[in-house]
Amino acid sequence: MRWLADLVYLAAGLAYLPVALYNALVVGKNRRGWRQRFGYVPRFDPRRRRIWVHAVSLGEVNATPRLIEGLRRSLPDCDIVVSTTTDTGYARAVQLYGAGCVFRFPLDFSWVVDRALRRINPSLIVLVELEVWYNLVRTAKHSGVPVVVVNGRLTDRSAKRLAGFGSLIRPMFTDLTWVGAQDQDIADRFHALGVLSDRIEITSSMKWDTAEITDAVEGADQLRDELSIDATTPFWVCGSTGPGEESIILNAYQELCDRGLRLRLAVVPRKPERFDEVFGLIRSVGFDCVRRSDPEPQALACADHGASRDGVHPECVILGDTMGELRKFYCLADVVFVGRSLTPMGGSDPIEAAALCKPIIIGPHTDNFQAPVDALRNADAIQLVHDAGALADAVAGLLADPQQARLMSSRAREVVVRHQGATGRTIERIAALVNAGARV
Repeated sequence: MRWLADLVYLAAGLAYLPVALYNALVVGKNRRGWRQRFGYVPRFDPRRRRIWVHAVSLGEVNATPRLIEGLRRSLPDCDIVVSTTTDTGYARAVQLYGAGCVFRFPLDFSWVVDRALRRINPSLIVLVELEVWYNLVRTAKHSGVPVVVVNGRLTDRSAKRLAGFGSLIRPMFTDLTWVGAQDQDIADRFHALGVLSDRIEITSSMKWDTAEITDAVEGADQLRDELSIDATTPFWVCGSTGPGEESIILNAYQELCDRGLRLRLAVVPRKPERFDEVFGLIRSVGFDCVRRSDPEPQALACADHGASRDGVHPECVILGDTMGELRKFYCLADVVFVGRSLTPMGGSDPIEAAALCKPIIIGPHTDNFQAPVDALRNADAIQLVHDAGALADAVAGLLADPQQARLMSSRAREVVVRHQGATGRTIERIAALVNAGARV
C-alpha cells in the first residue's frame, strides 16, 4: 500500500505545485529547508535513546515547551529532537530548543520516510494534535517504533473527510500506539477511524497548561510605552486574525467611533506574510496606523485622535507585526477578540487570554479549538458574535459594564485552572512507553 500512498502524494504534489511556487517566489513562504523535507535531516547518535516530537506550526510548537521540559526531567538519558513544517513553527522551535535538534518535517513519500528514520533513529515518535501521516506511521510500525498522538485534536469535519478514504487509511490509525485525546468526542472520532479503544486516553488539552496564570507579562510595560498606549483609554486587542476578518473588525471599530466611544484598537494578524496587506487595508479605510515593527512608531502621524476628517475618525490603529508579542498585547487589553473565527478558518486559541483574566469575544467558526471554547461558553466566560454589528455591540457592552467584564474574566481564568494537568498525564504515559522499550 505504500506505493499507492506515494502515487496519491505525487498527484497531490503536482496539483499543488503552482501554489507552492507562488508562495515561495512571490510570498516568500517555505523557501528553505527542502533538503531536509526530502529526508536529509541531521544524523543523530544511534547509540542513544531518542524521542522525535513533531509539531506542524507555531501553535503546536508553543504547546510543547512544558511537555519537552517534563520529558527531559523524566528521561534524562533520552535525547529529544523536534520537527516542524511551517516557517514560523521552525523559527519558534529553533528559538526554544536550538538549531541543533530542530529540522523540517520530511515529506511522506516512502523513500523519504525511510531515509529520515534511518538518520533520526527514534525510540518513539510523538505527533502533536493531528499530524498522522500514512507512510510515517506504517513504516515506524514495521520498524518497531511506537507512534503516539498527544494533545489529540480531530474535528468532526476532518474525521468525516478521513473516513471517506475507508479502509485505505484505517491501518494508519490502528497502528498508533497511544492517543491522548482532548475530550470524549475527539476520542470517539479517533476510535471510529481505527484506533483501538484501549489505546485512547482522555487527557484534556495541553494548551491549558501552557497558559500562565498571571496579571503581568514581561515586556508589556515596554510595549505600552513604545506604542504610547494610554492606560486611561480602553484598549481593544484583536489577536491571530485572518483574511477577510480585519475588514469586519475595522467596520466594527468605525461603528464604535461613530457612536462616540473613544478607544484604541490593535490588530495582530496570525501570519507574518499578511502584515503588509493588513497595513494597507487599515490605511485604505481611512485610519492612521502605527506598526509595532517601526523603530520609531511615535514618529508616525497618530497623535490627533479626536478630530474628524471627511467623516472618518483618524484614530490610530496599532498593527502588531512582530512575532512572539501577542501575549503582551493581551496583557494590556481591556477587551480581547480571538481571531480566525468570524470567517471559516477554524478559530484560534482563547486559552492564553483567559489565563490573563481578560473578557473574550470570539466568532462562530471555532472547529480547531472547540473543546476550550465549549468549556468557556459553558462557564459563561466568553461571548460569541457573528458579524461586525454584534462585535461592536459586544465591545461596547463590556466597556460600559466593567463589573460584568470582570466577572466574565474571572470565570475564564477559573476554567483554565480547572482544566490544567494534561501535560503531566501525557509525560507519564510517554515515559512509561520509552522505559518499557515499547515495540509495536
